[in-house]
Amino acid sequence: MSGLSLAVAPRSDPHKESLPPAKNQPVMGGMMGSLRVIELQLVAFIIVFSVSGLVPVVDLLFPAFATIYALILSRIVFPSPKHPGRLREVFHASFLFRAYVMLGTVLGLFLPLAYVLGGFARGDDQAVRSATPHLFLLSCQILSENVISGLSIFSPPVRAIISLLYTARRIFVIVDWNYDVWMNKAVSDVAPIKDVAWFWFGRGLSMANLVYFSVNLFGFLIPRFLPRSFERYFKEREETRAMMTEDKPAAGGTTAVRNSDETKKTE
Repeated sequence: MSGLSLAVAPRSDPHKESLPPAKNQPVMGGMMGSLRVIELQLVAFIIVFSVSGLVPVVDLLFPAFATIYALILSRIVFPSPKHPGRLREVFHASFLFRAYVMLGTVLGLFLPLAYVLGGFARGDDQAVRSATPHLFLLSCQILSENVISGLSIFSPPVRAIISLLYTARRIFVIVDWNYDVWMNKAVSDVAPIKDVAWFWFGRGLSMANLVYFSVNLFGFLIPRFLPRSFERYFKEREETRAMMTEDKPAAGGTTAVRNSDETKKTE
């Protein structure tokens, strides 16, 4: 999620596709391992959020723009190498790194989803309107990252740029969420304790998301994930060129041997 899943998502080696995975080998093909069921749930979330009328038009159109932009980059600017290297992951998925990803999953997806459902149950329309755009964009981002991580046509720079686009856009949405709950919402001094707890839960959750994804964007995606993705891409491209250069003399030598044999037979 937000580039973290793409950074550690291992891709299949074309020379080892027929081999079964090792029993103790950690596989993180997306946000939390094999996500086929969760991907279907994300599609359901996207459809529900789209038809609910709670997501602004600009946020509804953003996933289409990001997808088209990713396809253009993958075809024209950063095409995927024909002979990709063996190590596809950009970062090693250490325990702390996985814990960081899981923290983002809880803060960004599970708790906001509970907040929206709680808003429906309590009749708090403002809470639902404030958090739904973030949930919609995050669902689209996770689904896009999982699809991109499973397709070889998308090179590491394209995957990094898409994560940057989604995360940057969501930060603006989270800022609006914070403005709603901090500036446009208040609670009475004589309100029940559960109402006060709900009020501060919304404030704390919005602020936690703003802090986490700001750190993720400015502390991980831009200074670490993006440069390493370019480094990995150019390294793979140089390896591809070296392989093609080695194949050409070998092919020329084979042709010369065949021509020599044919000449001897003619004589």
